[in-house]
Amino acid sequence: MTATARPHIALPNGQDIDSAIAEGRRAYELDRRHVFHSWSAQEQISPMTIVAAEGSYVWDGDGNRLLDFSSQLVFTNIGHQHPKVIAAIAEQAAKLCTIAPQHANAARSEAARLISERTPGDLNRVFFTNGGADAVEHAVRMARLHTGRRKVLSRYRSYHGGTDTAINLTGDPRRYPNDYGSSGVVHFNGPFLYRSSFFADNEQQECERALDYLERLIAHEGASSIAAIILESVPGTAGIMVPPPGYLAGVRQICDRHGIVMIADEVMAGFGRTGKWFAIEHFDVVPDLMTFAKGVTSGYVPLGGVAISDAIFSTFADRAYPGGLTYSGHPLACAAAVATITTMQDEDMVGHAARIGSEVLGPGLHELARRHPSVGEVRGLGVFWAVELVADPKTREPLAPYGGSSPAMNSVLAACKSGGLLPFANFNRVHVCPPCNVSEAEVAEGLAILDAALDVADGHVVN
Repeated sequence: MTATARPHIALPNGQDIDSAIAEGRRAYELDRRHVFHSWSAQEQISPMTIVAAEGSYVWDGDGNRLLDFSSQLVFTNIGHQHPKVIAAIAEQAAKLCTIAPQHANAARSEAARLISERTPGDLNRVFFTNGGADAVEHAVRMARLHTGRRKVLSRYRSYHGGTDTAINLTGDPRRYPNDYGSSGVVHFNGPFLYRSSFFADNEQQECERALDYLERLIAHEGASSIAAIILESVPGTAGIMVPPPGYLAGVRQICDRHGIVMIADEVMAGFGRTGKWFAIEHFDVVPDLMTFAKGVTSGYVPLGGVAISDAIFSTFADRAYPGGLTYSGHPLACAAAVATITTMQDEDMVGHAARIGSEVLGPGLHELARRHPSVGEVRGLGVFWAVELVADPKTREPLAPYGGSSPAMNSVLAACKSGGLLPFANFNRVHVCPPCNVSEAEVAEGLAILDAALDVADGHVVN
């Protein structure tokens, strides 16, 4: 790999870069010998080794510095190694490293307060989990117990996690090997004007037709059998498809008419990513349940949860909720959440993400789209954007097939990395998801590298 030259002898953690490279080689050897990777054919991967990280940058196993426009799996919302959060974790470890979840503790109570103050409407209680997938599992369980119904509706082009219920809710190809059609899940098409399932010409048509389709689906499935509709407020891995105005409000109305629980999945889009604390705030909608993870701790310690409305809470006020986790509200994780939320507030990272998106990142990406025929569409909010790459702008043929990759797409990603940019990619898209506190200079650097990589993509466009 030939990324940007090593910028200095010492890494940000103070380690000598040559010793870090040697340590990285050892880590790679042990990884290949002992580690089983997710979503991978084990003998066909060569994972990148990361030896250090700071702010918006990571250093790979060869000592190359890469601008992290992936935020890893879109979770380092405050960047890497923020000193305030690191200090809070160390302080909590010295005070109370762990305790069973049946006991109240200060870190969990404060984390719940800070989260509840930022959630919309009456989502005033928090059930803590270890991550996003089990948050989805428990949200669905709560909805089923609350309604006494079984079916759950979720959209195609979605991702909700890797556990059994969550992967069956997922609407992308990772579901296929795990889906036996027996999970009580019904999938539906959501609005996505660029690749519309509704033959729409504009956002208003797309919204109206998508809602009409959903209403008819509910009638055909039997409204009295449906416990919940779960939607990512802004679908993430599936393509960062910002819903058209009125769509989520329309789903809310449909749920209210039929006594269906509305679950908003904010695992990827939450905690500042879209320029609001939660993405659903852009649409002035309050769900009954809301799942979160990732950005709540910036990924420093695993944590997820379900924010619960008063109506759902009342179901379990005098009836035991049949679920729990050994590490629910783990003190180290909750201390990381408290420090992350407080730091985001103190440094106005949410407002910064909104400004970067509207004034710098969004306009810069649209300018790239104007100049590069390989860019079919750019879409997003805050620091949450997708660049849709096509082989033919007229037919919108994707540069890589749905559910797969291609030599053309691989060449674009290789160009990003060789230029010093670490992207998040899925199928035919490059997702641009830097930290919420990314600087204007770093955005300019990343856009310049992406610009050069899109020259490679342009070479695969049919004339």
